[in-house]
Amino acid sequence: MTIQKDNLEKFWCLSPEKVFELLASKTAGLDESIAAGRLEQFGKNVISTNASASAFMLFLSQFKSPVTLLLIIAAILSAFLGDATDTTIILIIVLISGILGFWQERGAANAVKELLKLVQLHCIVLRSGLRKEVSIEKIVPGDVICLTAGDIIPADSLIVSADQLFVDEAAFTGETYPVEKSINVTPAEATLSKRSNVLLMGSHVVSGKGQAVVVKTGEGTEFGKISSNLKLRPPETGFERGIRRFGYLLMEITLILVIIIFAINVFLNKPVLDSFLFSLALSVGLTPQLLPAIISVNLATGARRMAKQEVIVKRLSAIENFGSMDVLCSDKTGTITEGKVMLKDCFDVTGNHCDKVLRYAWLNASLQQGFHNPIDEAICNAYTIDNQTYRVLAEIPYDFIRKRLTMCLMDGTEQIAVTKGALISVLAVCTKVEMPDGSIKDIDSLKKQITTQYEQLSSGGFRTLGVAYKPANVPSFSKNDEEQMIFIGFVALFDPLKENVKETIGQMSGLGIKLKIITGDNMLIANSLAYQLGIEAPKILTGAEMQRMSTAALMHRAPLTDIFAEVEPNQKERIIIILKKAGHVVGFLGDGINDAPALHAADVGISVNTAVDVAKEAADIVLLSPGLAVLTDGVLEGRKTFTNTMKYIFMATSANFGNMFSMAGASLFLPFLPLLPKQILLTNLLTDFPEMAIATDKVDVVNIQSPQRWDIGFIKRFMIIFGLLSSVFDYITFYVLLTALHADEKTFQTGWFIESVISATIIVLVVRTRLHFFKSIPGKYLSMATIFIILLVLALPFTAIAGWFGFVVLNSRFYLLVLPVICLYMISAEMVKQSFFRHINKTLPKKHKQCAEHQIVT
Repeated sequence: MTIQKDNLEKFWCLSPEKVFELLASKTAGLDESIAAGRLEQFGKNVISTNASASAFMLFLSQFKSPVTLLLIIAAILSAFLGDATDTTIILIIVLISGILGFWQERGAANAVKELLKLVQLHCIVLRSGLRKEVSIEKIVPGDVICLTAGDIIPADSLIVSADQLFVDEAAFTGETYPVEKSINVTPAEATLSKRSNVLLMGSHVVSGKGQAVVVKTGEGTEFGKISSNLKLRPPETGFERGIRRFGYLLMEITLILVIIIFAINVFLNKPVLDSFLFSLALSVGLTPQLLPAIISVNLATGARRMAKQEVIVKRLSAIENFGSMDVLCSDKTGTITEGKVMLKDCFDVTGNHCDKVLRYAWLNASLQQGFHNPIDEAICNAYTIDNQTYRVLAEIPYDFIRKRLTMCLMDGTEQIAVTKGALISVLAVCTKVEMPDGSIKDIDSLKKQITTQYEQLSSGGFRTLGVAYKPANVPSFSKNDEEQMIFIGFVALFDPLKENVKETIGQMSGLGIKLKIITGDNMLIANSLAYQLGIEAPKILTGAEMQRMSTAALMHRAPLTDIFAEVEPNQKERIIIILKKAGHVVGFLGDGINDAPALHAADVGISVNTAVDVAKEAADIVLLSPGLAVLTDGVLEGRKTFTNTMKYIFMATSANFGNMFSMAGASLFLPFLPLLPKQILLTNLLTDFPEMAIATDKVDVVNIQSPQRWDIGFIKRFMIIFGLLSSVFDYITFYVLLTALHADEKTFQTGWFIESVISATIIVLVVRTRLHFFKSIPGKYLSMATIFIILLVLALPFTAIAGWFGFVVLNSRFYLLVLPVICLYMISAEMVKQSFFRHINKTLPKKHKQCAEHQIVT
């Protein structure tokens, strides 16, 4: 059976029967063998690019730096002038740097790809008439998908059945409110927003249920077309913003350096080409070329460590925001509480146990076919009767506007409608009340008693729902028939606190993270929750109060609030945005259908693997285990990753700046270049090599105790102070070489190359920690890489390739004289470091002091 694709281009103008015929499918779905064949024919249902092309582009991106491109062009130019040896060496070094960067980033990308397999989305399909859960990637044209609230639409599909099916298509149409979908035929020229019989890949079900036949998958969908025409970047994270600003800083310094050094060397009548190559090499030497690779490796290593803590990172750059987070907003269910809702009891309007309320609540919960939430499960688990005598005539699914679920049932000859939901929403459709003796009274005379009973249950910490019913002798029951119902009583539920949750919240507070609970529960339940958590005099803000507040007023109140209660779904996003505007790095932990906007708005969106599809899709980070304990472990890993990334930036920029400043100054009084361009590039490559192991380095406890932020001014001060200190000892080395050893050009260049690389490698051990360097032991791989580079540099003048780089064997006297210089440099760097941090803590404003104290390398 083959698919007639040409006739399906405008499938929304066809009937379901015609589409099934053209797709060679049926209402019972495809057979497994046919589905497998179509998967091979059409490929996986993903929006992706060619893997080999991506790898090739990743390799080319290693050479996209303007300075690196200029250096390559200049090297080729020197080849035309006959200096083929220098050209070859320079190009080889640039190539090695590119290969190292590619290898590291490619490995990081592959590691993340493997981790993402742990949080794949799934969909229910019909295969040979049986419901089966399959990965969204394996959906094929002709599959019949079964959808309920919270499901993401996996492919462009035509509806074949719908029951109060409402879908959020805002990403395609800009329509704020969910749109109702139904079985019909729309005109061929209908726009996206008018195709009411079509479900689009990437949208999601808000309420109701339905079935649809898949017509287009992958890049053939509307979502795929948009993605191929417009590559959208996710919002820039704080860490990415810091990297960008850091790049601007280096560009400014590099540009100034190139112009000044080139002009001075030409003025001193040194060869123009050599001067140009020298100034370019200086610029490359100042730039931490492996920074992209180092960042990728740090993030991938952090992601792997976090995976061991059952925290899966979907977006690598979010790790840094995870470490910077100082406010975490969370729903209470499944994080503060066990997430296992339990039934306390069912009560009539007088507050006494009532079997009829329990029976009607159970019928409503057990017979509904829509989205099964924990409340329904709790009611079903606590009670059971023989429901085989009941037949479902109609179902009005729960939605976030009505906040109630109504079932129309037939028991023999009796037809009733049973409604369960939020008390206010249930009371809104009631006109009567059934008393314990069976009598029916007008609701107006009993509203005060109902409210009092509701408040008593809520004050005890119980989530309280209302239950109502009425005879429903109508041909077909709809939303319009939800009226003139009889209120019968309350369903009281509770969700016990997680074990040790108070200790976990205390740990988060100790890490500088303020937890804010956002809940739809009323203020009385919120106050009871605060009491259980040990929060004295909790500051509670309700959704109704928020509605009346201006943005400025809410920006003042929100950071001071402990619990946001009675919050409407659309208010969660506003809370997140307000807290971000107030200067906080905000995380949001959500798992519900209506949490997607808030997850997108947060600096770091967090969900759990048991969440609905739309929440997992919107999240940056997915927890395989719900709860705050695993989240705390993830925060610590995020801070370790941030710290190790900052280590490289501090080490590379301070050492490189010092070396470049020394070379620039030396070129003014030396009759020759202090280092040849190829020697500068080799210096940069060798000093970068140990720092590639920084991702595995140990992190001091002091660096993970508080949220960490970028501070470009702090980086600049650190770079200048430690760069100048490095230059002081470089000039001492110059003095030793010129006066004690009377070095010629090659001897000087060899001697300074050895001293420069060894000192820059060893100084890593000092600046990597805020503690005294002998109190903070480096990681195994960093130690091994450091020793390897030192031995390699010492051996290099004795190897066969020494001549290629212009190196010569040095007198043993050089090593005796330069060893004390390096030791003195380490001691001085340690003293300057301790003084630097004491001064920073005294002079910085209080709000920046903590940032500087904990942001620095370990």
